[in-house]
Amino acid sequence: MPRALIVGSGVAGPATALFLQRAGWDVEIFEAAVEPDPDAGLFLNVATNGLAVLGQLGLRERILAEGHRSPHLVMWSSTGKRLGTVPNGPAHEPERGSVVVRRGILHRVLREAAHDAGIPITFGARLDRIEQADAAVRAIFADGRTTDGDVLVGADGVGSPTRRHIDPDAPSPAYSGLVGLGGVARVPGLAPTPDAQHMVFGRRSFFGYLVRDDGEVYWFANVTHPAADRAALRAVTGEEWLAKLRELHADDPYPVPQILRHAAGGLVGYPIDDLVHVPHWSRGRVVAVGDAVHATSPSAGQGASLALEDAITLARCLRDATDHASAFAEYQRLRQPRVEAVVGYARAINKQKRVTKSRLGIAMRDAMLPMFLRKAADDTRNDWLYNHEIAWEESTVGGRR
Repeated sequence: MPRALIVGSGVAGPATALFLQRAGWDVEIFEAAVEPDPDAGLFLNVATNGLAVLGQLGLRERILAEGHRSPHLVMWSSTGKRLGTVPNGPAHEPERGSVVVRRGILHRVLREAAHDAGIPITFGARLDRIEQADAAVRAIFADGRTTDGDVLVGADGVGSPTRRHIDPDAPSPAYSGLVGLGGVARVPGLAPTPDAQHMVFGRRSFFGYLVRDDGEVYWFANVTHPAADRAALRAVTGEEWLAKLRELHADDPYPVPQILRHAAGGLVGYPIDDLVHVPHWSRGRVVAVGDAVHATSPSAGQGASLALEDAITLARCLRDATDHASAFAEYQRLRQPRVEAVVGYARAINKQKRVTKSRLGIAMRDAMLPMFLRKAADDTRNDWLYNHEIAWEESTVGGRR
């Protein structure tokens, strides 16, 4: 039985492990964190296409049960004018729409599925370097431990050491001009927002929120910010960020100021980056998946779903190909055009989120957006994002297995 080493236990790692085990591989997952963090990353969108992959793992209903169904995105201007509703899923099919779930819940569900399948996950295993030989690959961890396998899959995020091993000259993540923040709150009297998220093009910052049935609010802000190093952003305290957000959104319509008034501290600002045009996704017996080779900004709501698509695609390629080199080449051929199109789509949205200091610019934006969004609810041009289906039963070399 061939052995795969999976580096990273977020979304792509456990999903890849589960599909590879189904294909007959012995799999082990290694995670740098000392223990799981249930609050890591707050919340995310799992789109229709991601839910379809989870369905093939038998996990779709668990995510739907713990998340907030969100097939509609309701857009608002800085003056409180409703601009339109955009499908967050295939147009005219709200039953197939996306769901917003805490990142920690998605990670937990995938980890538990791996545990139930007998796939070991080793925490506190920070990858230090990779060594390759003709017949095996070795992972060497920071504490001196080593382990060998037939292939190594880097599911280690946008700062991926695996990507650097594959290609030291690979592109670095690009900054979008936005800093992301988010949290939870409870606002007395604020009604739930079933089947929807609300997006506000604020005067000085972009803001999004939803209200769950129990009154808990998930909120986020995308703050236009000049490029800054990570150390400077980390030095800003949660209370300082919250004070800044309250100032930025003080003049925005209800319930944005009220949500921020009831928000707790502990915020961490992170630069919103993306990663595209990575030329080499593999080298020898090492391959990368998810954000390690194609990070998209949250504006597309597709990051987790693309990682899930990678997982099933890579496993299918390794199942069907005659050797790992052919499998890795086919995996990149199948995935790269789609993921780069999604990154480009997200970049276009980011341009709308960045706020100019010009009052005229804001007025023009608020005047133009209703025209663009007037027929958005019936617009099927973005269905390509959601209707991408990858069937496990279908062979990558043609036909059904």
